[in-house]
Order: sequence, then C-alpha cells, then structure tokens
Amino acid sequence: MAKSENTAISNMMRDTESLSMTALSIVLIGPDEERCRAVAKAFAGPQATIALELPRYPQLDDLADLIQGDYDAALVDLDPNPERALDIVESLCSKNRSLTVMVYSAQSDAELLVRCMRAGAREYLTEPVLPSSAGEALVRASARRDETQRHKAVAAGKLLVFAGSKGGCGVTTVASNFAVALARHGKVALIDLDLELGDAALTLGLTTKFTALDAIGNLHRLDSDFFSGLLAKHASGLAVLGALNAIPPERPSRAGMDRLLSVARESFDYVVADAGSRSIDMYPTLFDLASRVYLIAQVGVADLRNANRFVTRYFTGADGGKLEIVLNRYAFRNIEIDDAAVTRALTRPAKWKIPDDSVAARRALNTGVSLAADKNPIAAALADMASAASGQTPPEKKRKFSLFG
Repeated sequence: MAKSENTAISNMMRDTESLSMTALSIVLIGPDEERCRAVAKAFAGPQATIALELPRYPQLDDLADLIQGDYDAALVDLDPNPERALDIVESLCSKNRSLTVMVYSAQSDAELLVRCMRAGAREYLTEPVLPSSAGEALVRASARRDETQRHKAVAAGKLLVFAGSKGGCGVTTVASNFAVALARHGKVALIDLDLELGDAALTLGLTTKFTALDAIGNLHRLDSDFFSGLLAKHASGLAVLGALNAIPPERPSRAGMDRLLSVARESFDYVVADAGSRSIDMYPTLFDLASRVYLIAQVGVADLRNANRFVTRYFTGADGGKLEIVLNRYAFRNIEIDDAAVTRALTRPAKWKIPDDSVAARRALNTGVSLAADKNPIAAALADMASAASGQTPPEKKRKFSLFG
C-alpha cells in the first residue's frame, strides 16, 4: 500500500475517533491573555470545552479545588515563568494521575521539554498551536481518560453505606460489626461519617487519632499513602477512620467527600461508611457512589414511619436495587407488628433480620470484643450479610434464629 494511502487511512481513523469521543473538560492556565486566546482558539470545537481559565499561576496551596475538580486535562503556559509553571505541572500530575497535563511554549527547547516530561506533562505543544496538533493531543488525552475510567471501574472497591431510620436504632453497632465480619473476605476500611456524634471506633474498643475531616482538610495531599496513615488497625485486620471528639463547625464539601471515598476505594476491596441517622446533607453523595445501602430500622411505629420516608425520598427510582433493609434487635414473635405490616410500611420486605440479643451486646460493650468476633446469633446474622456482600451465598445452617423469620 502506498505511503499516501496509509496517511489518508490514518487521518480518516483519527478523524473518526475525534468525532466519536466525548468532549474533554479543560482548564487553561496562563498569565498572558493574548496567548491564552490563541491556544483556546486552537482547541475550540466538539472535541473539547475550556471549562475554566486561570489568568495567573495559582499558588500550590490553591490547587486542591483544581486537582479535585471534574476536569480531564490542563493546559499550562510555560513562557511567562517556566519555573512556576513546572511546579504547577508537577503538583497537578502527582496529585491527580488521571488528569492529562499539557504545556505550550514558543520555545523549541529540548532541555525544557525533558523537564516537562519528567514533571509529568503528557504533551509539549509549540506555538503557534495549530488545530491539527491540538486535535491529535485531544485524541490521545481522550484515549487515556477512557483507559483510566476502565481501570477505575475494575479496580475500585465497593462502597457499602449504612444509614439509620432514627437515632438509637443501632446503625453504628451493625455497621462496625458488619465491617469486622467482612474483613474475613478482603481488605476493609470502616469510615465513621456520623461527624457530629459518631462512635464506631468506640464500639470496636479503638482509640483513633484522625477523622474524615483530617483527610478532607488535606485534599492537596490526599492519596492512598496519606489515607493509610490516618487509619487505626483493629485486631480483625479492619482499618478504621473514626469520628471527631467534638461537633465540627462545618460539613465537608461534595468534592472533598468524593475524593475521600475515591482514595479509600482505590486502597481497599470494601469501604464501609457509617452515615448514622443525621447525615441528610451527605446522603445524596453517598447513595450515588454506593454499591449497596443498608437502612437500619427497628420494628416500631417511629422507626417504620421514618424508614418509609427514607425509602420514598431516596430509593423509589433506579437506585432502588441498591437498598437492603435491615431490621435490628428483631424479636421473631412480635405480636403487635407482624412481618406483613412491616412490609407494607417499608413498601418492600426486609432483607435482613438481626436478632435481639441484649446479653451478647452488653458483653461486647463491656469487654471490647466485637459482636462479630463472638459466637452468638447476632454474629451469625452479620456473617451472612458479609458473605452476601462479598458475592458468596451464605451457607444453609440450622439455628435457633432464622434471618427470614
């Protein structure tokens, strides 16, 4: 085949790729307004959107929002201040490996190009930047984004969220002991997101130094290594990020929560989030990211009423399949409210029933030995929940208490 034919076919394939790819979201960083306009013009078209323009070099401490933002690529002008620009490139590349960083310059400087590549830049564009050069860079950036997304989809651990229908329903006891049981099936992290009054660590007899807000308050440093340094270790192998000892002055941002959970899922097979019963402002974020949501309730009028509100508000649509209802402290001979009434109130059957065993619960609280590590009906129920969450079928067992009544 002639060389010209090869070139034509290659160009046609490239054009096809460009037309089919989803537009990339780009941040443009450069103090020179005229140069920025010229580069933005070269990148204009259906392949990319300039989502944000920064008319100055940001300080490194100000990069957190940019690093955590929903951007696919960053374009950085080298020439006004190459050293500052290289610092920005290195920081962006080290903190957000899925972000494609491109640089542009009027200089064809081999040494500068090498320094940019070492800092992590993926493209070095020489001015004037032509639309054809910009298009080729965008195709490569799009392919890299798609590969990163595929890798994350395969590698990301499951997020399992526990929420309570009302205070005192036992959501923390169930969530923390479920996490202990699940630790037999893989690497598990338990994050206490009941930021005001959480006590997941206390339930497991642990003292923790750091909290979710320590992670979210350091977004510019938050990666797998930093996250691991915040965790306390339980005897079961479970890693725990506890709650504050005081009520925090403000709630975490959506971007901060996204980043925390993303880093946690990169490091662990399962991330168990104890959202308590008061985290209403966090629920949409958590439920959107969750693989499964466990709603903890007891069989009582107030619990069932609140649980109905919960289901109606968050799980009547496409996400309804994520929800599993757990009846805690369940008495299998409840004359006042039978299973049929519970199902009507919840608009669906309860998936799990945790037996009422006050003796075992009191013993766990007094000894610091988790319920899931003991031999009792509660531990057996939690073991079955953990097996199901890990994709295993709980074994058939003859026991005094049946999970299904």
